Amino acid sequence: MPQSAVDTELETLIRARYPIIYIVSWEEQRVERALRAITQGQGSDKFRVPMNKKLYQWTVTQGLVLNPANRDEPSREPLTALDFVVSSRDQAIFLFKDFHPFLNDTTIVRRLRDLVPELKASYKTLILLSPLLKLPPELEKEITVVDYALPSLEDLGRLLDYVIESVKNNPHIQTQMTTGEREAILQAALGLTATEAENVFSKSLVEKRRLDVDVILSEKEQIIRKSALLEYYRAQEGFGDVGGLNLLKDWMEKRTVAFSEKARAFGLPAPKGILLLGVQGCGKSLSAKAIASLWKLPLLRMDVGKIFGGIVGQSEENIRKAIRVAESTAPNVVWIDELEKGFAGTQSSGISDGGTTARVFGTFISWLNDKTAPCFVVATANDITALPPELLRKGRFDEIFFVDLPGEAEREEIFAIHLKKRRRDPQNFDLKRLAAATAGYSGAEIEQAVIAALYDAFDLEREVATEDILIAVNQSVPLSMTMKESIEVLREWAATRARPASSDAPPPAPDEEVLPTLADIPAMPS
Repeated sequence: MPQSAVDTELETLIRARYPIIYIVSWEEQRVERALRAITQGQGSDKFRVPMNKKLYQWTVTQGLVLNPANRDEPSREPLTALDFVVSSRDQAIFLFKDFHPFLNDTTIVRRLRDLVPELKASYKTLILLSPLLKLPPELEKEITVVDYALPSLEDLGRLLDYVIESVKNNPHIQTQMTTGEREAILQAALGLTATEAENVFSKSLVEKRRLDVDVILSEKEQIIRKSALLEYYRAQEGFGDVGGLNLLKDWMEKRTVAFSEKARAFGLPAPKGILLLGVQGCGKSLSAKAIASLWKLPLLRMDVGKIFGGIVGQSEENIRKAIRVAESTAPNVVWIDELEKGFAGTQSSGISDGGTTARVFGTFISWLNDKTAPCFVVATANDITALPPELLRKGRFDEIFFVDLPGEAEREEIFAIHLKKRRRDPQNFDLKRLAAATAGYSGAEIEQAVIAALYDAFDLEREVATEDILIAVNQSVPLSMTMKESIEVLREWAATRARPASSDAPPPAPDEEVLPTLADIPAMPS
């Protein structure tokens, strides 16, 4: 398989006789494979002279060996292994795996510093390989760090070609793809290690007899669940399940191909995210799920409450870890529900919690502003007065949408959606009358009215009718009545500071129409 850019960089450092190289990576097999190719003269084409070096490997369980199947008991001791590196007359690369715990030992650190001039004068290279970067200050000037990043699209493309080549003669496996299908496969695999990607490509070919995006996304689900800071949602809802919000839907539709190569070639940056403000129960959270479904991307829910821990420094580390996991599984949609509650008390953080909330919030908004990974953030909020003003500054989000109570046409659509979800034909109901009777009702309140009507009809052992829903509506008081003043303040604020999510006019106040009661409806024969 052809070299990646980081493999070429590593070969350059080895040929330039850099004495100690610290590789940060989880992918031991990928690094080992690259080093074997380099030592056997199968590296970059730009280097015509092969190295022909030996590759020794050290672990604390096996010692320092040429063959990983062997075991050398004495060299399990780190100092003994480092002494062997000095005394060896071989032109070799010495790969020490998971050596970082020993860098707390001052004797080991001193021995490594002593090694530097000896290695520079020889054709030997010491490589420390670990998933964690743990570098003592004494060694900062002596060691070169190589961050073995997760495979890029180009790396995954080469890996995919390699897997396809290995099965191309199997008549039962479909490997032909359009350009768009190939790009979708590679985008879905972004964030996986080379080993994980190779395994899931093979799994897809075995299970589906073709390369399938859903199989690849299931591998990402495992990575996200292991983090315990993010929740993976299998988005079942599409925009067909969202009533109204036509302006928001149109905005999202135009960005459906935002992460494609065609968009990048056109000069379009990947969208950063949106902030959905509005009345409770009007579809903000549902829209987040629908966006992930529309774009066929993993949906990650970040619960800010899980970020905060009781140990000093734990909260700051948790937010950094959550961001790393989100970026490592990109492209994706990161959903943060009720943002204002998660970061409540930011202004008084210095007094209440020693500044922890403020530091976590600072890390979060810096990431929003500077992130380059294709993570599309959908944040929702109900109370704009509780939002820190820094969040509303341009550059944090691409757009701030205000989600108002549904207009009359939208309420008809919402009734139809919820009736269909419960296996009822909307044409059997007077949707216009239902919409007119629910002015000021949110989508969630409409759904509950439909559910309540179904319970009443089931209790009477008959089919649900329009009148049942009207009764349920009459028995409830919408939030727009109980929180009328707050909603008016929210609307006034959004009129000049946010973009409307819908072109439908805001609903008027509920009228005084006299709705039927349960006693007015005769029981139908079963």
